[in-house]
Amino acid sequence: MSKLILITNPGSASRKYALYDGEELMAQFHFEYEGKKVVCTIKDVDDGKKKIKPEIDTLNDAITILPKILADEQYVTGQHKLEAVVVRIVAPGDYFTEDHIVDEEYMKQLKEAEKRNPVHVPTTANEIRGIRKCFKDVKIISISDSAFHWEKPDTYKYYSFDTELADKYEIKRYGYHGLSYAYISRYMKEQGILPEKLVVMHLGSGSSVSAILKGKAMDNSMGYTPLEGLAMSTRVGTIDAAAALNLKKALKISSDEEFLLYLNKKCGLLGLSGISDDMREVIQARDEGDLRASLAHSIFVYRIQSYVGQMTATLGGIDALVFAGTIGERSDEIRRFVTQKMGYLGFKLDEDKNLAPEFTGRHALISTNDSKPIYIVFTDETAQMIYRAQKFLKGKTSGLEENIELEEE
Repeated sequence: MSKLILITNPGSASRKYALYDGEELMAQFHFEYEGKKVVCTIKDVDDGKKKIKPEIDTLNDAITILPKILADEQYVTGQHKLEAVVVRIVAPGDYFTEDHIVDEEYMKQLKEAEKRNPVHVPTTANEIRGIRKCFKDVKIISISDSAFHWEKPDTYKYYSFDTELADKYEIKRYGYHGLSYAYISRYMKEQGILPEKLVVMHLGSGSSVSAILKGKAMDNSMGYTPLEGLAMSTRVGTIDAAAALNLKKALKISSDEEFLLYLNKKCGLLGLSGISDDMREVIQARDEGDLRASLAHSIFVYRIQSYVGQMTATLGGIDALVFAGTIGERSDEIRRFVTQKMGYLGFKLDEDKNLAPEFTGRHALISTNDSKPIYIVFTDETAQMIYRAQKFLKGKTSGLEENIELEEE
């Protein structure tokens, strides 16, 4: 009998699910609005794609209809049992630096996390509540997006205030995109291209930079929440606390939650350009002479270059550079601009390879022959979630095994 695993990925504009048999993808389910109606696109690895119209009113109801879809489409039958539902958690707090079975203690901790981060946690929390109602006899496994970072030295965990307060109230630099960085480290190890000192740039709607030493996390540009660090699509990134407080006053925002929403949803490329949070549209506007779009582009690049320098200092040098995430993987222009000032680190981009990368598996080398390696790596956070869920089901519960395995090998 097959034991299936369902991955859930709730977003603000869609609900995505993926069904796996072991580590093999079977099908994907994408719920979104078409006009005022919710539709579900089913992509089967063998039978192709089809669209259905479930009888639900909102995206929040997607989870309620999913058990019926899995049964009607013959994915879950007598011979194919759903063993676990797996959810990624992006939340501050020491508890969420490990993977967990979702139980009453977990739900208690999750409620507290919603108060600490009212922007990122509630959507996931609501999805978990829905899963508990609709898949009552199925294990729910919460996979930490911070686990990979949590073995980093204390130097990179703490802000510079009283550490007793930091420990008591769990206000630390947890770091995020850990699933992406863990996958890239594991993939590069398997391919025989993992260097000792690696800096990875995960560039997408959320962006960060990480220092990785022998496959283990050293530092990440994100902090207590995913708001810290780079300028992102709609997130402000690092900002002086006094500047933030004065901005709140200037905007006449009284609610802390409303202000956090502003910093997360109205800043970054969108706030700087005044046009779009999409880098492609920002570049187009810049090329047409828009000064704010040009500034947004240059600040985005500058912040990345700054953090690459910081991570290089953390590692005491650098052996290779990796671009990942939607922007890192797709934008030859951003790769070109980011690497322009990195000759001092020993990097030189091959323009032809950058424009037309030749991939071996999930990676491509885009540096010149006389340069340290610059790679594009197609990251796969879902594959890492499945990998970790399988480890968890086998009794390894810390969520940190990939660090240990990489070090031992």
